[in-house]
Amino acid sequence: MIAALVGLYDPIVNWFRNHPSPPVAIISDMFFSWTNRLAGELKISRYVFSPSGILALSVVWTSWRDMPKRNDPKDENEVIKFSNIPNCPSYPWWKLSPLFRSYVQGKSQSELFRASSLENVASRGIIFNSFTELEKIYLDYLKKFLGHDRVWTVGPLLPSEEERVERGGSNEILAKEIKSWLDQFENQTVVYVCFGSQAVLTNKQMEMLALGLEKSGVRFLWSYKEPTKGHTVGEYGMIPSGFEDRVSGRGLIVKEWAPQVAILSHPALGAFLTHCGWNSVLESIAAGVPMLTWPMGVDQFTNANLLEELRVGTKVCEGEKTVPDSDELARLLASSVGDAKGVRIARAKVLSKAARDSTGNDGSSYRALDSIVDQLSKP
Repeated sequence: MIAALVGLYDPIVNWFRNHPSPPVAIISDMFFSWTNRLAGELKISRYVFSPSGILALSVVWTSWRDMPKRNDPKDENEVIKFSNIPNCPSYPWWKLSPLFRSYVQGKSQSELFRASSLENVASRGIIFNSFTELEKIYLDYLKKFLGHDRVWTVGPLLPSEEERVERGGSNEILAKEIKSWLDQFENQTVVYVCFGSQAVLTNKQMEMLALGLEKSGVRFLWSYKEPTKGHTVGEYGMIPSGFEDRVSGRGLIVKEWAPQVAILSHPALGAFLTHCGWNSVLESIAAGVPMLTWPMGVDQFTNANLLEELRVGTKVCEGEKTVPDSDELARLLASSVGDAKGVRIARAKVLSKAARDSTGNDGSSYRALDSIVDQLSKP
């Protein structure tokens, strides 16, 4: 995909040169790193927009700069430490960016990945879908890493009240059914389970997750993705036989799509079992809902660590092929909406208020957006 997007280079140059009022700058996603070279040719500035968090990108960019060495190239569990980053995060090799690991292993197109990262670092500035109060120490680190302060947080970027039902899809009837189902429960007593728009669980993972939910006795709403092209038929995404009948009344199972932002905003929600994609993390924090984490790849491991550090996340499993222990999962599910939830939900509410304040008048994200406009206005 990264290589294919480079094909837009010449069409954009032609469009720009024939435009009566060409842009003063380019703001583009980090996968469009080649737009930094394009901006140079057009003699304008390019700014990176990152849909990932600051800690996650700090680890990625520090990897490319420092090129950490491995003592045993065959040991996928060898721990790599990032001592220059605040709190000295460390990860086994298999958790690092797959693009970085591809480069180290000399795989096809890996030079493109390295060049892409360096172009992003060299850009005029970077804009994050995050907020200062959430990742301040990592914001300060990244400014030091880049050698300038043109780093802004403008999040959390969330849909409006009117758009919440359509976030990620559109099914107004189902959205109303889900709200009606949630309305019958007391505040903070339901666990929402969802692993994003890409992850598809193996049948064994589905079985152990279902068993954990069943043993826990919690009320839950489980939105799951069915197998797509590339998944072996019969090995992925199957709800265990009889499970829906056994949990009838306290469990609601939804295929493919659910209005996630609206669900998380409902008072009945007490916890969110998530893969820790950054959008899901921000949506849960904004709603004041603590998380049970099951990171599966890319920046999700970093995000899960951040949530533990912030005391709003509890790890239940990790890895896209790992099968959870149903008894331990049941215990964690039960405690997430039980008496033990106090500290995490209180902390989640504090961060929720900080998220709202950041985008309000004179909030940190509000001021950052003004600062970006000022920057773009400069010659």
